[in-house]
Amino acid sequence: MSRKKTIQEVNEGSPDWLNTYGDMVTLLLTFFVLLFSMSTIDIAKFKAFINSIEGSSGILSGGSSIGDGSEVGNGINQLSNLDIYFDKTNEEEIQLKTQEELKQMHSDLKNYIQENNLEEEINVTLGNYYVVLTFKDGVLFDSGKAELKPEAIEILNKIGTQLSKYADNRIRFEGHTDNRPINTIRFPSNWELSAARAIAVAKYYIDELGFDPKQFSTEGFGEYAPIADNNTEEGRAKNRRVEIKILSKYVSYAVETEALQ
Repeated sequence: MSRKKTIQEVNEGSPDWLNTYGDMVTLLLTFFVLLFSMSTIDIAKFKAFINSIEGSSGILSGGSSIGDGSEVGNGINQLSNLDIYFDKTNEEEIQLKTQEELKQMHSDLKNYIQENNLEEEINVTLGNYYVVLTFKDGVLFDSGKAELKPEAIEILNKIGTQLSKYADNRIRFEGHTDNRPINTIRFPSNWELSAARAIAVAKYYIDELGFDPKQFSTEGFGEYAPIADNNTEEGRAKNRRVEIKILSKYVSYAVETEALQ
């Protein structure tokens, strides 16, 4: 009797271990792609993405996620410092943009003032949240008055040409005096005088040069924000001044107001 040949079955396709290996490699690749994408992530979009998947329904319409949908959400919520990270990142980005904008603005204004021969009338300084134009004593107003001098008009017009380039920036007008008291019917104290001078400059730009009043604010500091010693005539002259502060457009108004107190 002849022997029957045993027929060995040949499995078609890849071995099981190769399928498992392939899945693992694919998952690793996906993981590293995800890490790379998060390194340049748009924070606002990522937060919106997280909000969209927390407790979400299934991908297909009519389906529901396995469980209560909190697995992914809880994984994110376990990162207790996530909001702090976002806030810190946003703050750093805003700070960087603010400094870049202000440095460029300071350079442009300084060059503009030099080109127009206004160095004797105006100083330009750089602050943390703004660039300051300081009109020296006697440039805009006579002593004890809040009416613009005729020769001040030309100076304000020249500065207005440059200010018009900052339509997206808030601009603050500040009046300052020395500590010598004033007591007139119109100006019972230095507060009223300093405030009236700040308003006079702002109103000129609004009424005569067509600036948007929503862009402006005014303040009178009187004698209470000196930059020099009031015990000397030179110091008092420095304290009698009008300042125009051009605020960075990257800083919120609330933060600007708090920072300038």
